[in-house]
Amino acid sequence: MDELLRRTGELTAPNPALTRRKILAASAGAAAVLGAAGLPVLQTNRPARAAGGWSVDPLIPEQNRGIILYAVRDRISAAPDDSGVPYGFERVLARLAEMGYKEIEFAGYNQNTAILGRQITPTEIRKILDDNGLVANGCHVSINAATFQQQLDIAEELGMKNIGTGSDPTNSNYQSDWDAAADVWNELGRQAKERQMRLYTHNHDAAYNFLLDSGPLDANGRPTRSSGTRKLEYFMAKTEAQHVYFEMDIYWGYVARHKHHTFTNSAGQQRTRVFDPLLTVARRARRFPLFHAKDGNKNLELANGYEMVPLGDGDINFQQFFQTIGHYDFHHANWEQDTAPGGSAAPGQSLAFAERSYQHMAELTVYNQTAE
Repeated sequence: MDELLRRTGELTAPNPALTRRKILAASAGAAAVLGAAGLPVLQTNRPARAAGGWSVDPLIPEQNRGIILYAVRDRISAAPDDSGVPYGFERVLARLAEMGYKEIEFAGYNQNTAILGRQITPTEIRKILDDNGLVANGCHVSINAATFQQQLDIAEELGMKNIGTGSDPTNSNYQSDWDAAADVWNELGRQAKERQMRLYTHNHDAAYNFLLDSGPLDANGRPTRSSGTRKLEYFMAKTEAQHVYFEMDIYWGYVARHKHHTFTNSAGQQRTRVFDPLLTVARRARRFPLFHAKDGNKNLELANGYEMVPLGDGDINFQQFFQTIGHYDFHHANWEQDTAPGGSAAPGQSLAFAERSYQHMAELTVYNQTAE
């Protein structure tokens, strides 16, 4: 697998020799340096300059802080009501801009038709973005060859630099299907690049389960065992780095770490291989322009091992994650919490969680030594 990564130019950034041990050592070393300087890991007031020749900078630059509208889908789709909570694109996007968000990832382009007496248009959505100083940084739409140019037209109208999907390139467990998907995505990625956009796919935990690519064949001639290669990592190696990109959902990456750690090799032996979301990104950091900054509390009574919570309220170490992968100006973080909507009992909950999560995102900082 590493040889395939080397040949496709993926085992390059930020360090070809990067290993999990080195990541942890670097993290520990950074903590020691900060501790010796009397500096905390997180700081909320973000002074322009810290004592002792250190500057403190946002770990996620202000212009790169975003939200996927799926997290507030209840308010985007809401009909006009008397709750006092914003509804529809115009009011919700204005409120998100007030919170501090600068970027929007779309999860569809429809709102309740009662607002305008018809459906809103992409041109009208673009004006709302512009009026509020917001930038569309991506979308979750259906990606297929038949409708791709139409989706590119909408993305271009909205000013997107990235176009993506919330689904896997294939739901299959088999290498041949991932090979076929890679061929399609390489071509669609070329088409996106011609329009000055990047094509990306978003993961859930199943994408990081093991590929069935070896061992005895079943009745349909399909392999029944695994070499230990993970499906999406295989896809990364098979696709062209300049045409196909990725959005890691960090929460689902840690769920994958919890769930997908055992496979049966070609000899029928059980093997364990722990998934490391941080290392997966760090080895090819420039292929991940977008992230879902989704937090979770560990709960081993749940099948996923985590339950979703607002950003900053959970157990996932976003400070370590974003600081280790680096490339701060290149990476864009979109907050998401699938469970944010509160329903009729709490119509303002998703927007309240959005505000709380933005505040925590803004508090992530990185310290740099400066010349005296």
